Amino acid sequence: MDIQHMVYFVEVVKQGSMTKASEKLFIAQPTISKTIKNLEDELQLILFDRSKKSLKLTDAGKIFFEQCNEIVNLYKDLPVMMDNLLGVKTGHLKIGLSPIMNVKKLIKILADFHNCYPNITYELIENGGKTIEQSIQIDELDVGITALPVDNRLFQSFPFYEEELKLVVNKNHPLADKEKVSLIQLENEGFILFNENFYLNDIITDSCKRAGFIPHIVSKISQWNSIEEMIIAQIGIGILPKSIIEMLSDDVRSVSIESPSIVWQLGVIWKNNKYMNFVTKEWLHFMQKQLDSK
Repeated sequence: MDIQHMVYFVEVVKQGSMTKASEKLFIAQPTISKTIKNLEDELQLILFDRSKKSLKLTDAGKIFFEQCNEIVNLYKDLPVMMDNLLGVKTGHLKIGLSPIMNVKKLIKILADFHNCYPNITYELIENGGKTIEQSIQIDELDVGITALPVDNRLFQSFPFYEEELKLVVNKNHPLADKEKVSLIQLENEGFILFNENFYLNDIITDSCKRAGFIPHIVSKISQWNSIEEMIIAQIGIGILPKSIIEMLSDDVRSVSIESPSIVWQLGVIWKNNKYMNFVTKEWLHFMQKQLDSK
């Protein structure tokens, strides 16, 4: 067994398929299949339950994956660790962020950081909060920006900003000219929400339940501009963050919600108990310092 065998195995697990893993690694599928078989023979363990339609790890496979994943990550981090020892201020940072956040606030801090560390590059990946957490857990992202609170057994975090959520309706809707509405007034409305991958969906649904009703959901979408278009078409209503509402057209109106009001807090999160490279460490320190100075 060598590190390359572990790399193949870890990629098969992450992709859920030997075919997809071979495409990702640019390796012939028979080579990967043979490697997995050799690993099982060497360990004298069955790593995958092949009775299922899709690849599923056995209990032994799950334990082996956890250990392999740690070893592979350490192997990949070795060049960065050496750079850290030598004080080389270069590297790459993968940040997961919500598509329904005030991205200008993040970009401003990122620009200031870039001025200090011009040799560091970035990859910004938009996704729902639940996917961001999963991606951090399997080391596909270094840090994420998502709704707080998070499970502190899995993640460390600090607050980024808090934002009011407001009702958004078509300009001709009966509630369009109201200054405020109670949440219970929306009981008979059709809601257009983000899909279940977004914590905003949970926040809105839970708030409605606490107000005394289960929201009637007419559609679930992953893009806020699609929600806007459906509101303009009078298909339903939406509840969106204030910073997103500021970018909407004049064909919609926003109304404050009370009884109860709804807010959400976004935070910066990263994986617990993981070696932190220079880039991630500096970025988190820099961002927290910028936020504390506001």
